[in-house]
Amino acid sequence: MSESPSAAEPQTGERPELKRVMGPGLLLLFVVGDILGTGVYALTGKVAGEVGGAVWLPFLCAFIVALLTATSYLELVTKYPKAGGAAVYTHKAFGIHFLTFLLTFAVMCSGLTSASSASKAFAANFFTAADIDPERGSLLMITALGFMTLIALVNLRGVGESVKANVVLTCVELSGLLIVIGIGAWALAGGDGDTSRLTDFNVPSGESPFGAVTAATALAFFAMVGFEDSVNMAEETKDPIRIFPKMMLTGLCITGVIYVLVAISAVTLVSPEDLNEGATPLLKVVQAGAPGFPLEVFAWITMFAVANSALINMLMASRLLYGMSHEQVLPGPLGRVLRRRRTPWIAILFTTLLAFFLIGYADLAALGGTTAFLLLCVFAIVNVAVLVLRRDRVEHKHFHAPTALPLLGVVLCVYLASPLSGRDSADYKIAGWLMLIGVALWAITWLLNKYVFKRHAEFDPSHIDPSGPVN
Repeated sequence: MSESPSAAEPQTGERPELKRVMGPGLLLLFVVGDILGTGVYALTGKVAGEVGGAVWLPFLCAFIVALLTATSYLELVTKYPKAGGAAVYTHKAFGIHFLTFLLTFAVMCSGLTSASSASKAFAANFFTAADIDPERGSLLMITALGFMTLIALVNLRGVGESVKANVVLTCVELSGLLIVIGIGAWALAGGDGDTSRLTDFNVPSGESPFGAVTAATALAFFAMVGFEDSVNMAEETKDPIRIFPKMMLTGLCITGVIYVLVAISAVTLVSPEDLNEGATPLLKVVQAGAPGFPLEVFAWITMFAVANSALINMLMASRLLYGMSHEQVLPGPLGRVLRRRRTPWIAILFTTLLAFFLIGYADLAALGGTTAFLLLCVFAIVNVAVLVLRRDRVEHKHFHAPTALPLLGVVLCVYLASPLSGRDSADYKIAGWLMLIGVALWAITWLLNKYVFKRHAEFDPSHIDPSGPVN
């Protein structure tokens, strides 16, 4: 870093603008890279354990639900092309400070827990790929913290450098999935594999195939999230109104096809029972379909895949805080940017320190399902918000989602978030504790805004200029 915080731009009444560096290609890679990542590499086996050989079906269902919600995000991001994402849309639609803060907290937590978990996975994969057996757990912890520090430095340097790193990492993680698909196709062409498994359902006693599929879809949905992060990069995208719809929908379709093909390759080469054992299901697929393939190479690919997840999630979290600080939902200092780099340095430092805490003290093993649950709740609110905001007219043209799509999106998101989908009760317990923390933070922020910073906690959405910076 050539600049210190002392070189940061002073806080003024006018919102500083971020540097627009993302064109169509970078945005597409950002969307694809954010959706791919840790989920598909780790969850394929768990989904197979829920539904059996028809493991491709839950991924297809999750893709459909994500696609419905994506149309709502596209209408909103092209209507209000600003950083902040779901939190900005919710506050514009409902104007309830408390709801906006909790939603912001939920989205930020989903990104930070995912990034922190990816950091731990990176450390574990690093020692596996390097064929090193760490004697103490503290060595893994130090490696994970060091990796998160590197992510913060890349983030501080600028979104251009961050997105360029994302391009490289996305290509690496995509190559790993294409290897799995290629090995599956080669094996099937040679007469290996068992395609009859593709229609087998593992239905527990007393449960219907529909129940098994919905339970597996609730789990598989975690692998489809990530597209929503891209809207937080709206202020750093060139002509976001024109390119966002094409790039987000294209990215979703690419990842949906890849997931289905990976699931088909996996279950035809390895039985659902074997896929469900351990934390490296795709490594088993490579080993079964191509015994001569160097497994350590695939371990390195997996390591870079989780690294990409961490990078994009930390980018999202810092930009979300930056956007919300200018909506007066979070303290103003979080909106400060470096004068030359134009990056939100206080938001980056804050999210990095919180990630350090999660890496060091939080048990993240059970947070995957909780993260999916929280995001499903967020998506349900966004699908409602897009309908409420139809009353808010803007002068410029923007994407318009057919009304039936957000309505269907609300129903499906609420269903997958509810106990009716077969969701584990632990998800609700963890989410409950997280929301209690959120309530405490909201109270602190409200007090700081009212008594320390001498400004009102409530924000008037009518002050927003859709074509310019937020007041």
